[in-house]
Amino acid sequence: MKENLHSYMKVGIVQPMAYPEMDTVESIRKIAEDAFFGAIEITSIPEDIRDEVKQILEASHLVIGYVGQPLLLNNKLDLNSLVPQQREAAISIIKNGIDEAYQLGAGQLAVLSGPAPAKEKYNQAKELLADSLSQICSYAQSNGNLGITMEIFDRDYDKKCLIGPTPEAVEVAREVKRHYPNFGLMVDLSHLPLLKETSDYAVKSAKDHLTHVHIGSCILKDKNHPAYGDKHPPFGLAVGENDVEEVKLFLKALMEIGYIGEGKQNVVAFEVKPLPGQSPDVVAANAKRTLMEAWVKL
Repeated sequence: MKENLHSYMKVGIVQPMAYPEMDTVESIRKIAEDAFFGAIEITSIPEDIRDEVKQILEASHLVIGYVGQPLLLNNKLDLNSLVPQQREAAISIIKNGIDEAYQLGAGQLAVLSGPAPAKEKYNQAKELLADSLSQICSYAQSNGNLGITMEIFDRDYDKKCLIGPTPEAVEVAREVKRHYPNFGLMVDLSHLPLLKETSDYAVKSAKDHLTHVHIGSCILKDKNHPAYGDKHPPFGLAVGENDVEEVKLFLKALMEIGYIGEGKQNVVAFEVKPLPGQSPDVVAANAKRTLMEAWVKL
């Protein structure tokens, strides 16, 4: 493609993943000062700096997303738990995240399913997940226009989530969207090798429900690598799964379903994390170069 990629999408970045060690305010300001980015994804912000962060975001003209996955993962909470009290705790913490997302001006909040139970419990767990998501969507809808998106994770390697294969994510989305059109799915390029799915298959399977995407990589070839599994290493590693060609194919699939296209401003966000000792700025620049090279080859 010779056209400016920014005419076809908004490029975003997941701030807590890209800058895990940097001061929160400083890293958000750094992203806000970089005109390459049209979107930012943040997670829960401590109350003592929330007003400062809000001021930066309000001045930035960035599209803001709120990643609720850390709220669940860090607290070991599960939206499809078979234990009622545990599922209620998961719903409650996401409702708190919704309140904060509205406070910070976010337009979308992301969640993930919980760990996959024993196979004979899959259907029950999916029903519970759909119920949890419906409660979350209802709460979000009662307070404004916040969209809720469920990110599709792996079931076999790292997070070992219920959702899981893209077709099963679509089943859950259909059920939730019967009553809550503010719900959708997120496809993450870095998870596709873990799911053994191609970009074409995953994107086109999810197309009627796709509301957000991430691009990144993963490592499967070396189990001894510190970033083995779902750790979002930089693009282009010899042991990594995704680089320019894989990003190109992902963009091609997104264009074919109309998620990106001329005049479209849907978000395509980097989810990349520095390896130990790496500069986060260099890793962010790596991601930009990878996207631009993929775009030129599209």
